[in-house]
Amino acid sequence: MTAPLLSVRNLRVRFDGDRGVVEAVAGVSFDVERGETVCVVGESGAGKTVTAESITRLLPEPPARLDGEVLIDGADALSMSDRELRRVRGGTVAHVFQDPGAALNPVYSVGWQIREAIDLHCDPGVAARDRAIELLDRVGVPNAPARVDDYPHEFSGGQQGRIALAMALSGEPDLLVADEPTAALDAPTRLSILRLLSTLQTEFGLGILLVTHDLGVVAEVADRVVVLHDGEIAEMGDVYEVFESPAHPYTRSLLDSHPGRDRRWTGDGDTASDEGRGPGGSTASDEERGPGDGAGDR
Repeated sequence: MTAPLLSVRNLRVRFDGDRGVVEAVAGVSFDVERGETVCVVGESGAGKTVTAESITRLLPEPPARLDGEVLIDGADALSMSDRELRRVRGGTVAHVFQDPGAALNPVYSVGWQIREAIDLHCDPGVAARDRAIELLDRVGVPNAPARVDDYPHEFSGGQQGRIALAMALSGEPDLLVADEPTAALDAPTRLSILRLLSTLQTEFGLGILLVTHDLGVVAEVADRVVVLHDGEIAEMGDVYEVFESPAHPYTRSLLDSHPGRDRRWTGDGDTASDEGRGPGGSTASDEERGPGDGAGDR
């Protein structure tokens, strides 16, 4: 049996502050297999983003102190040197952050930023500009050859999210860590981005760790779900088993707070009584839009 792409074991993250030590993540363990989507859910402050950013040690150390194991293809990221981590970040593991507008550098064109990632992580013979245009086109940015030299502020929020995805894919990663990639988007754009993630996962064979508080997103894309509460795992398992038969009171409270919880969740990520509406309330006409059509991005 092959080892998981990502194996997190007893991860603990503490922050040293003026008022003492705060434990943000307290002994979290889970795996992500190749080609699998695992969603980490919980309310704000549950430890979701801290867990995600600990995978490649993006948290400043100090004040953060990390313990446990984060095995990426069998190698422990918590024991890696800075040089080894630079190869992993953007290469084996790529991140898509909550606010793509803030993640993009405003003084460089989007093509320059994608080309930089390609130059860092791909073979020297790769034509970086052509590859950047190809990636922008692949994630559904309209008229990519003409827009590759545009700056982040010239794109809408939905298009910036697509550009962030293109940057993440530029290093040909095995694992994509996406932190609330649809949080600030309207329903049609959100659905389009989720469908795009699913398509890209199939095309590139990605494992995906998706951080979200949106149970509709979880129902749409997840294979398994990890429910975090106060930095600990309250519940973990197959998404439909957890949604249909939650074992932990906290999980039940999350589900009960979702609109339409009195209706049963179906295997399609919809509720049985939603009459053509998706888990986030999008209409059937929204769902007919493909991942690359940029619906709602403008």
